[in-house]
Amino acid sequence: MINLLQNAIEAMPGGGVVTVESGLLDGRALMVVKDAGPGLPRGSTSFQLFVTTKAQGTGLGLSIAQQVVLEHGGEIAAASEPGRGATFTVSLPVERPADAAGEEA
Repeated sequence: MINLLQNAIEAMPGGGVVTVESGLLDGRALMVVKDAGPGLPRGSTSFQLFVTTKAQGTGLGLSIAQQVVLEHGGEIAAASEPGRGATFTVSLPVERPADAAGEEA
């Protein structure tokens, strides 16, 4: 979540609005981060390793965020319309996935 929030803030260097929403839906925790920045370029591969739109970016943040979410049995998605901001949605199971239930925390 820190990476998503940081990206949203950095997408609006002149200032803007970042919205964070959370809730439960069908046994999953949802977290949504929306910004009012320029949006993602069409055909953007946001989660691909070493792909970035930032002049000083490494292209690691979203890829690592995706890996962490997947390792927890969740999903992460990006939606954007150029010029109208970006929305990142994280969905995580409220209960542990069946294959991780027997493992120690």
